Amino acid sequence: MKSVFYFLAIVFLAVFTSCGKITPEKLTCEYMENPAVVDVQQPRLAWINVADEGERGQMQTAYQIKVASSEDKLNTPDLWDSGKVLKSESTRVEYAGQPLQSRTECWWQVRVWDKDAKASAWSEPAFWRMGILNQNEWKAQWIGAPWEGEEHFVRPDYPGQKFDEFGPPAPMLRKSFNIEKKVKSAVAFVTGLGYFEMYLNGEKAGEDVMVPNVTNYGKRPLLGEMLINVEDNFRDYKVMYLAYDVTSMLSEGENVVGAILGNGFYNPRMFWCEGYGTTRFLGQLHITYDDGSEEVIVSDESWKAAKSPILKNMVYYGETYDARLEQPGWCKPGIDAGSWENAVIREAPFGKLVAHTAPADKVMEQLQPVKMEKLENGNYFVDFGQEISGWVRLNNVSAPAGHQINISFNSNLYSGDNTYIFRGEGSENYAPRFNWFVFSGVEIKNWYGELKPENITAEFVYTDVPESAEFETSNPLFNQINDIWKR
Repeated sequence: MKSVFYFLAIVFLAVFTSCGKITPEKLTCEYMENPAVVDVQQPRLAWINVADEGERGQMQTAYQIKVASSEDKLNTPDLWDSGKVLKSESTRVEYAGQPLQSRTECWWQVRVWDKDAKASAWSEPAFWRMGILNQNEWKAQWIGAPWEGEEHFVRPDYPGQKFDEFGPPAPMLRKSFNIEKKVKSAVAFVTGLGYFEMYLNGEKAGEDVMVPNVTNYGKRPLLGEMLINVEDNFRDYKVMYLAYDVTSMLSEGENVVGAILGNGFYNPRMFWCEGYGTTRFLGQLHITYDDGSEEVIVSDESWKAAKSPILKNMVYYGETYDARLEQPGWCKPGIDAGSWENAVIREAPFGKLVAHTAPADKVMEQLQPVKMEKLENGNYFVDFGQEISGWVRLNNVSAPAGHQINISFNSNLYSGDNTYIFRGEGSENYAPRFNWFVFSGVEIKNWYGELKPENITAEFVYTDVPESAEFETSNPLFNQINDIWKR
């Protein structure tokens, strides 16, 4: 028995001492960790080499990359095996394997050799997914709500024109479909202009907010005096789409996919800035079944549309939400959508569809009030103690149906605010979807009853970029400035 123990100890020691002194970690593709979608056919790969504790002067002298179409195939990769490459590069290493097709899942690993020519262990597997590489592979159509029209919005004093600042309610879109086989995988490639949220069987897809990122969507007309149109000599028009793995959100039987659309910067509804048009949505849900067959659910005129409780949404000027107009379960199976209207086909924006490869905005932090004060006029002022970008969330509040409150943000440059109209049934929760503010405190007008600290939370919204370093000094002001700018 002892001989077996000694043998295993010797083998372990031999393996341990033969490994290199650096280990590849934090693998990225196109500067993102495990990106949900990439649309370049030679993605750039990178990793960070971490030296063993106590090691100094270590360096990478070679690397080997393996890429496969599934994690199970990494031992015998079917897409690329670089072999041992005698180079020290660990950033911007271009993929050089088999041509990548649209929607291909790519799993990869890397190992490196140190200055003593000793190889590391293989890294943990990382992942990227190819997007839709050719524009003609988009079978979906841009759709919108029939009540929005295709009008453009101009200065209110422009002859013969009318500017409707309030605007139509934000559209809700839905499509019901059936699944009768076991699902192996399902990925949705979607976008909406200006902003959108996608839902499947009542659940929101992804944690991102206010997507896609703002781009130069395309040409827009000048329909009045002094309107802003800054892209006359700029031709890099694009519209970003996102990808969501929704495999776990599907079930056998009836399923419902839906979306809510916000104006964003595509349709800013500001008299001093011309928009591109009304809101629209594009979606393509690719379902692969266990038997190898595929099905694609696309946005088209078979979708249904209804007005949401979001009566007004403007990037700078706030949101009005009437909870009495909510349709519980609007994106769940089993509801009667007979009163919904047919969606209409919208003209595609001029910009090319490209993958959303930058980190998205998310609710990254939450703050509780540091001070609450009831003012002489009966309003409440809530101080959160620091300047943030985001919004406030109301938690477990109640008031009679139709009671209206107004939330004003103390540092907002554009005098915007949010208005909430109560449903009047049980506890209610509210946060805006398609606008944000810079503020340190809010004034709440016409509150019903007593406002308690647990009823209100400030939510930090900023880009989900991983920190690569830390900064801390003995000066609290410097630390606070650093905390602000990195958000």
